[in-house]
Amino acid sequence: MRDFLTLACAGDTIAATIDRPDGEIRAGLLIVSGGNELRSGAHRGMAMLAQRFAAQGIAVLRFDRRGVGDSGGDNAGFDASGPDIATALAQLRAACPPESRIAAFGNCDAASALALHGPFVGIDAFVLANPWAIEEARSETGSDDATPLPSAAAIRARYRAKLKDPREWMRLLRGGVDLTKLARGLSRARGGDAPSALADRLGEAMAKVAVPTQILLASRDRTAIEFIAAWTSPAFAAARGNKSLSLHDLDSASHSFARDADKAWLEERLLAALNIERPQP
Repeated sequence: MRDFLTLACAGDTIAATIDRPDGEIRAGLLIVSGGNELRSGAHRGMAMLAQRFAAQGIAVLRFDRRGVGDSGGDNAGFDASGPDIATALAQLRAACPPESRIAAFGNCDAASALALHGPFVGIDAFVLANPWAIEEARSETGSDDATPLPSAAAIRARYRAKLKDPREWMRLLRGGVDLTKLARGLSRARGGDAPSALADRLGEAMAKVAVPTQILLASRDRTAIEFIAAWTSPAFAAARGNKSLSLHDLDSASHSFARDADKAWLEERLLAALNIERPQP
């Protein structure tokens, strides 16, 4: 059963959707959308996941952040989404039996929002996929609205992958590689990365997480590569010692876990967070 809701939040309204099982509710899952993505997800992926989970006894609530999709108000970005998450969580908790286990899932900056704005009373587990740890920055031309440059760690990872691909060697031999661009990339790869204020905040927040938290990484995704570079930095020293956190790596370049095998892996991790076993086919 799928219901469409309008929730009051900080003087504005949030559009939300809750999928409920026909029978007993065994657990609840809160899905927080990343970027400016609608609650349905890319190619309706989150809507279909909610439908599948409802069939397994899980109530799933998705919502559009203020200023996004059907919600009112201004879009202030993930860094201001704490009230939105708290409002949606309260609605989900009210829809579930009192002792139900509730997990929250977010990908990219939604994962960072869950970490930064917690702890949220009523969430028993977090699933944080490809957390966003990239500080907004100027491009090489100095424009403010450009996509942030990849870090040295991300560039090195990209070149390692290219070195393993025979097709890239053939492109080089046939003159299909821009040597000026290659030289610029190699020069940047040799450098270090400036400390990130966002990484510092994430490291501090993750060090304080007190409930089971899975960090899921698509190992060939740029955002995941950037996060791993941050994770191994001093900013995350305390977080690395937090026994509530666990890292789970998938050999994939899909940021949204779009492949069938990726979807299955993601769902297994979500069910594990809810302490529910996947039904046998």
